[in-house]
Amino acid sequence: ELSTMERPAGKASTRRGKQALADKEPKIVENPKSALYVRGSNCSQEVQDVFRDLHSITKPNSVIFSKKHEVRPFEDVLPLENMSAQQDVSLFAFGSHNKKRPHNITFVRMFDFHVLDMVELGVTNLKLMSEFKNSKFMLGSKPCLAFLGSLFTTNLDYARIKNLLADFFRGPIVENVNLSGLDHALVFTATETAILMRQYRISLKKSGTRLPLADLEEIGPSIDFVVRRTQWPSEDLLKLALRVPKEAKVHKVKNISHNETGEEIGRLHLEKQDLSKLQTRKVKALKRKPAEKGAPKKRSRDDKGDSDVAEAQEMDE
Repeated sequence: ELSTMERPAGKASTRRGKQALADKEPKIVENPKSALYVRGSNCSQEVQDVFRDLHSITKPNSVIFSKKHEVRPFEDVLPLENMSAQQDVSLFAFGSHNKKRPHNITFVRMFDFHVLDMVELGVTNLKLMSEFKNSKFMLGSKPCLAFLGSLFTTNLDYARIKNLLADFFRGPIVENVNLSGLDHALVFTATETAILMRQYRISLKKSGTRLPLADLEEIGPSIDFVVRRTQWPSEDLLKLALRVPKEAKVHKVKNISHNETGEEIGRLHLEKQDLSKLQTRKVKALKRKPAEKGAPKKRSRDDKGDSDVAEAQEMDE
């Protein structure tokens, strides 16, 4: 088994039910992660509008619940874990609103139907996609993710938030990407006060070279996230979640490596070569005839001229 944590109990009597339970079992290569947008008992219209825009980015691997749910993630995680087991989802975006924490979104990540980590972000300076009067991106296309700012590498909390956001918006994992399919980019910029989220449409134009020129046009949503509460996993739970099965591990091949672009590079080890025994190319025109092998070497015109000049100099002296 990939996990030793307790799984939700249940038995199926029909073929369809058995298949549904089998789909929830751990696999060597997991299915693409699905996200669920849940409204709390008190959720502002601003958060609901954000959910619609984020849902358009994560489609078709996301679902929005229209009904309200009495859930407080930082006080009781059991309702979210039950929803995770019922809907077979591993990512949540929970919306709430109150006087102390207005326009609140909690991003939650699950592992084995249990909460792994979560972060609470406040929505400020919102500008929806509908406010940008331009063309959007193709439905279901993968976004190009960019994280800017040194805080994503120097601050541990920001580094974990980066990992959570990347897992939430990256979509299915693919081996190859068609350049023409990269039609939008999500950019997250870390500042001391907030995490700025911007989305741009990518237009590829001719540049006169092999690589096209990428033109960026903002299409929304534009959100400034204020970091509020966080909950991170313990070291043991994180180690368990990051464990890779033996069947999925890539065995290293000796003397073979890969560069940054994924190209395979091989190294060959050869014995020291003796250049004196190196077989060179033989040209027939350069071979000496058998009669010329024993004959004395003829002087060239330049050599003969040099000798005459030397004799004349001696006579003058």
